[in-house]
Amino acid sequence: MKKKYIISVIIFILIFFTFLFFKKYIKTETTKTEPETSDEITYSSNIIENVYYSSKDTKGNEYIIQANKGEIDYNNTNIIYLTNVKGFIKLTNRNDIKVTSEYGKYNIDNFNTIFSKNVIIEYLDNNISGEYLDFSIKRGSMIISRNVIYNNLENILKADVFEINMSTKDTRIFMLEDNKKVNIKDKK
Repeated sequence: MKKKYIISVIIFILIFFTFLFFKKYIKTETTKTEPETSDEITYSSNIIENVYYSSKDTKGNEYIIQANKGEIDYNNTNIIYLTNVKGFIKLTNRNDIKVTSEYGKYNIDNFNTIFSKNVIIEYLDNNISGEYLDFSIKRGSMIISRNVIYNNLENILKADVFEINMSTKDTRIFMLEDNKKVNIKDKK
């Protein structure tokens, strides 16, 4: 009987230590599968706050772009996506042009800028609004499209596209579909 008792105690102790061993092993495995601590995780940011770029062309015209935030394109580091954008075009011997929009895409190499969503161009007493503006220094033009509304002291004009040559101030206003016409209303 004493032998049975000793064997039972040994079996109980073995089971107890086996249980402790597996409990510890299972706990260790669970710990290893949890996410790593924040010290081991590294982040890289491509966000720039309070963006400001300025450039001049050979004629002395200055182009300034400002934005609350910019995000550099990982695939093309010359491209910056902008938020809350303001552009200023300071022409020699002419009045300044101001452009604002919610978003933009700026090319550092050639200074071309796409303005999008709630685009507004202000020049003297003239305002032009639309959803998309392609500005190119090399081409020397601004092309605003999508729900374009031109507004001055005398007229309101609605069209699909409004193209302005920056040097000559020549303007082309047109509709994309042949069967539609530019709408002009007199304010008086």
